[in-house]
Amino acid sequence: MAGHSQFKNIMHRKGAQDAKRAKLFTKLLREVTVATKTSGPDTDTNPRLRTALFQCRSANVPKDTIDRAISKASETAEHYDSLYYEGRGPGNTALIIHVLTDNKNRSACDVRTALSKHGGSLADVGFLFDHYGIIDYTDQDPLTLMDYALDHGALDIEERSHGNQPIQRIICERDQFLNLREALEEKFNQPLKASLSWQAKMPLQLGQEHQVSIMKLIHALEDLDDVQAVWTNADDDLAPLHAAEETEE
Repeated sequence: MAGHSQFKNIMHRKGAQDAKRAKLFTKLLREVTVATKTSGPDTDTNPRLRTALFQCRSANVPKDTIDRAISKASETAEHYDSLYYEGRGPGNTALIIHVLTDNKNRSACDVRTALSKHGGSLADVGFLFDHYGIIDYTDQDPLTLMDYALDHGALDIEERSHGNQPIQRIICERDQFLNLREALEEKFNQPLKASLSWQAKMPLQLGQEHQVSIMKLIHALEDLDDVQAVWTNADDDLAPLHAAEETEE
């Protein structure tokens, strides 16, 4: 019986992981569709599509699946709007929520419901964030990386950590993001993560109770089909691995 129970637990975990992976792929491929419909399938003239394809490669989306999404984009009449919602969460945290949707009313209702259910509400909080490009590397010589990044348009480099993993985070202006990412990728290979991101001007330290509550809210928001990414001003240790990163608008 114990072996049977263990097998069931493994299959349950695998099923949950597969469902999460499928949801991530759907969000990334939606961005590919929108980018292609907006500026065409030529990556040389479509920086938003280049960034979307980078995110797909980072998540190991199969190439044939990506190719089908690009082909389908020119055939479908679907239209998606890119929207941002701002809100407050537990512990007076601030959140910015990026949505790609074909139904604004549905998305607004879903976001409001998730916020309300977890002790939050819509509120103007954009002034608490800066909009930057971020590029994360690990296992690189910090001085070499810093010199090269600054020479190619970076604003700053910060030492971060995710769990026990040290990370060098390169920060740049939005209009420098694509060129800087490609220059770094050519010299240092693919980064751990690269995206446009809303960075909190002053991260908020939370007590344990609010830490648990804000993570539940973030996960609820990220689980919504229309939500592409969620940012919070909660301390970095709480920052989620976003379901999908923001790409070039």
